[in-house]
Amino acid sequence: MNSRERVHTVMRGELPDRVPIGEFAVDFDTVERIIGHETYLRAKAKSKIAFWEGRHDEVAQSYSEDHIALFDKLPMDIITFPTATFQIPDPTDDPPPRRIDSTTWEDKYGRVYKLSDATADITVVADPVVDARVFRPEDFRKPPKEKQLNEPSRRILRTVMEHFAGNRFIIGPSGGETSIVLLGGMERGLMELATNPETVRVAAEYGYRSNSLSDKNFIQPEQDAVLWGKDFGFKTGPFFSPRMFRDVFLPWIQRHVADIHRDFDKYVMKHACGNNWQLLDMFVEAGYDCYQSIQPTADMDIAEVKRQYGDKLVLWGGVPVEEMVGGTPEQVRASVRRAMQVAKPGGRFILGTSHTIAVGTKYENVMAYLDEHDRLAAYP
Repeated sequence: MNSRERVHTVMRGELPDRVPIGEFAVDFDTVERIIGHETYLRAKAKSKIAFWEGRHDEVAQSYSEDHIALFDKLPMDIITFPTATFQIPDPTDDPPPRRIDSTTWEDKYGRVYKLSDATADITVVADPVVDARVFRPEDFRKPPKEKQLNEPSRRILRTVMEHFAGNRFIIGPSGGETSIVLLGGMERGLMELATNPETVRVAAEYGYRSNSLSDKNFIQPEQDAVLWGKDFGFKTGPFFSPRMFRDVFLPWIQRHVADIHRDFDKYVMKHACGNNWQLLDMFVEAGYDCYQSIQPTADMDIAEVKRQYGDKLVLWGGVPVEEMVGGTPEQVRASVRRAMQVAKPGGRFILGTSHTIAVGTKYENVMAYLDEHDRLAAYP
């Protein structure tokens, strides 16, 4: 069985020869240790600065060549395309944001960007354009906008996918995740959901229509699945009531998942950190084929998730990301052993971390993780 066959076997609910292994993402510092040189791949802050400076071709070359080099060396069954692995923005005439200090920038629109040392990412921390916007239902009753994949991004996808097609299980993009809608960002979006629910309802439908319309421009023939990555909860529970999730968002998620199953014959896999116990029945109703992340530090113990949902969802996880970053090789090996003990029986299981091989992960822990999987992966 090759890697692609192995994961397809798991997704069908049958026993493969070995437990597959894969990651939502592998961040740049681990990538660099594996391929032996600097990279832009999953180097989100470094990539953003390069785009600001007009070095789009340089980043595109790295995304393509280093993605292939990484997975030629990394013994994983799954190839993914998360943020900072294929998307090249179109150049603009805007001047690059002005640097205020070593971790802060401001652009001509007044947006303030901040560098996070913990994640090596640059995010918008203040946006006067969005903050001033008033959201109204009529804003989302217009015909949906069809999103396009530009040629540099398409070329990266095609180059990497064609290299691994038929051998690895490839998870590629879609026209967008149909999910929860947080208008204006996290804090404001939750307030809009409470105080302006009609607009959020209309926006949720609009998001579905736009995403589904755009799928044909993003989903590639070589890919086997899409992976949606928006979180629904904190460590203690969902961002909002399960009833609100069912009423406002679930119908559009169900429709989009069904569209992808019917029109493209691809699996839909769901990354969701946080405590999702109150939503898992609705994950099944949504039609998700696989639940990835399964965060033990949010009370999502993989043994209990397997007991209750292992016959309804493929489970992808088992090793706490916190151990990969801050633990020892012995702790990582113990987590792999436990995951294999409780989730391997009966199949429908992919070994992975509870998030990603994140920035700051110890290289020796990655090696222990891969080695212990290899030792225990085989089915009798």
